[in-house]
Amino acid sequence: MTLLSPGAPVQQASGPTCYSQLRNDWFCWDYVTDRREELIDATTQHVTLTLAALLLAVAVALPLGLIARRYPRLESAVLGVSTGIYTIPSLALFPLFLPFTGLSAATVILGLALYALTILVRAVLDGLRAVPEDVREAARGLGHGPTRLLLGVELPLALPVLMAGLRVAAVSTVALTTVGTLVSYGGLGNLISHGVARDFRAELLTASVLCVLLALLLDALIVGAQRLLTPWSRETRGARP
Repeated sequence: MTLLSPGAPVQQASGPTCYSQLRNDWFCWDYVTDRREELIDATTQHVTLTLAALLLAVAVALPLGLIARRYPRLESAVLGVSTGIYTIPSLALFPLFLPFTGLSAATVILGLALYALTILVRAVLDGLRAVPEDVREAARGLGHGPTRLLLGVELPLALPVLMAGLRVAAVSTVALTTVGTLVSYGGLGNLISHGVARDFRAELLTASVLCVLLALLLDALIVGAQRLLTPWSRETRGARP
């Protein structure tokens, strides 16, 4: 049984013992140090794919949410389509883009962005609906037009709900990015797939742990960004008896 990547030299008895042909340990720091560049490259690709997909999803979800709110008759259709996309298995969705994008990162980014729409479109609608109507009326009384009302009043007040939806979408996207290994752009998913195929325990566990850490880190960053963007929410909580 070969535990190393294709083309890599077979480890001799003097080499790392915890991922040699004689041993196949789950916890192996020698693997981490020896394959550091490979792990960094896979993690970088994973982060790039995740962030690109989230940015695209936000750019699409915001106008869709605004359209659904502006035209109530379209709300069911918008929510139905965005939710329906999530029911399509990634094994079927990603190949649909291949005739147009080929085996490229764009295939993965488009698929991940569509999956994130399910969460983000609903978060946009829920966030805007959470804005009190008397606040809107007060803003209109002060001369706020539709654009100024949206950018200066509604979106800031809807931000906590929007960020909560973004947190869920971000963690979900980190996990789904691994499926990109179907088209050779899966970031850490490539290592997970290889580890499963070769029963390479150190590779499988290390890549899986890095995925979890990325999800936790991204979630923490979004929480931090929310606190910076909504300082009034901290003041409100601090003022409670």
